[in-house]
Amino acid sequence: MARVVRFHRHGGPEVLRIEDIELPGLGPGEVQIRVKALGLNRAEALLRAGAYIETPTLPSGLGLEAAGVVEAVGEGVNDFMPGDSVSVIPPQSMIRWPAYGELVTYPANLVVKHPPSLDWRTAAAVWMQYLTAYGALIEIASLHSGDIVVITAASSSVGLAAIQIANRVGATVIAVTRTSAKKQALLNAGASHVVVSAEEDLSARLNEIAGQQGVRVVFDAIGGPVFEPLTAAMARGGILIEYGGLSREPTPFPLGAVLGKTLTLRGYLVHEITGDPAKLETAKAFILDGLESGTLRPIIDRTFAFDQIVEAHRYLESNEQFGKIVVTV
Repeated sequence: MARVVRFHRHGGPEVLRIEDIELPGLGPGEVQIRVKALGLNRAEALLRAGAYIETPTLPSGLGLEAAGVVEAVGEGVNDFMPGDSVSVIPPQSMIRWPAYGELVTYPANLVVKHPPSLDWRTAAAVWMQYLTAYGALIEIASLHSGDIVVITAASSSVGLAAIQIANRVGATVIAVTRTSAKKQALLNAGASHVVVSAEEDLSARLNEIAGQQGVRVVFDAIGGPVFEPLTAAMARGGILIEYGGLSREPTPFPLGAVLGKTLTLRGYLVHEITGDPAKLETAKAFILDGLESGTLRPIIDRTFAFDQIVEAHRYLESNEQFGKIVVTV
C-alpha cells in the first residue's frame, strides 16, 4: 500500500484526495521510486479541472515531476539500482504515469540521475520547465548569441527557465509581466529588459527596446490580444512559439504582420522533445551541463507538505508565484 493523490470528479483543488491504494507490480523496464519531492505544473490543474489534452478515466492520478530514491527495478533495467537518487522526465501521459504519490513507477528511459549537488526540492523542479523552454528556444527557434527574444508570463517556472537558457546562449531577453510587482525580481533573474504589459504600451516598448533589429523569437504562453503587439515588434522572418493559452479572450490572427514580415507562428508542446529519444538525449545533456555549471538554477517559489496538496493547488491557481511550487513527501 502507498499514499497517492487522486480525484474522483473534475473540479477545483478540493476534489484532490490522498488515498491508500495497492500498487501494481513492477513490470519489465520499469523503475519504482520512493518520492521525496514533487514539482507542480499548470497542466496538472487543467487535468484535474477536465480541461487538459488528456481525458482521464476516474478516479485518476496526476503529476508530471518527481524526485526521489530508487526503491526497486524491473527486469532488464541495468542503469539504475536501489538507493540511486533520481528525478523523472515528464511522461507523455500523466494518467498512465502519475507522479503524485509516495511510491511511483516510471519507464527507465524517463528516469535521470541528476547532479548530486541538487537537493530534492530542486531536483523535482528541473525537467518540465527546462525541457519546455529548451525545446522551443534551442530545438525549434535555434536561439543564438545576438538574438532578441521576448518571453511572456516571464515569472512562471517555464518563463524563468527560458530567461536562463536565453542568457546561456548569449541572447538578449525582454521579459513581459502583467504588473510591476515582479519587475525587479525578473531583472535580478537575468532579464535584460522588463515590460509591464498592464502599465505600458507593449508594442511601443518592444519597438523602443528592439529598435531596427526587431525581435526574432517570441516565446508566448498567453495568446489573446497580445498577439498583435508582439508580432508588430518582430523582425522579418521571426518566429513566435505558442505553448500556452492563458488569455480568456480570442486570439486574433495578425495577418498583416505575418504576410509583411513572413513570420512563423507555431504551436508547441514539450511532448515534441520527450517523445523523440534523440532530441530528449540532446536536451538532457544541455540541461545537465547547465545545472552542473550553475548557468541553470531552478527558482523555488514556495514549498508545501504532501498533506497540503489541496492548498498547493490553490496557490498554483493564484498566479502569485515566482518560479516553481514544490511539494515535499
